[in-house]
Amino acid sequence: MCLAVPGKIVAITDDGELLRAGKVSFGGILKEVNLACVPEADEGDYVLVHVGFAISRIDEEEAGRVFEYLRQIGELEEIT
Repeated sequence: MCLAVPGKIVAITDDGELLRAGKVSFGGILKEVNLACVPEADEGDYVLVHVGFAISRIDEEEAGRVFEYLRQIGELEEIT
């Protein structure tokens, strides 16, 4: 099953247009993520990430709901 997972941008590592990337925290695990599809996202924002690409920006409350759903269905351990 493929799904997008929320993460928090902790650093923007490249602010080029198509090469825009950043470090995103998934419960403390940092991953490099392509941010080209969310040019409005900045450090401290939450984004939904699918296969290494941030596809949309979400608020902290929505990110928390998604984490709770994943926890309830037992998928959170596989992601983090």
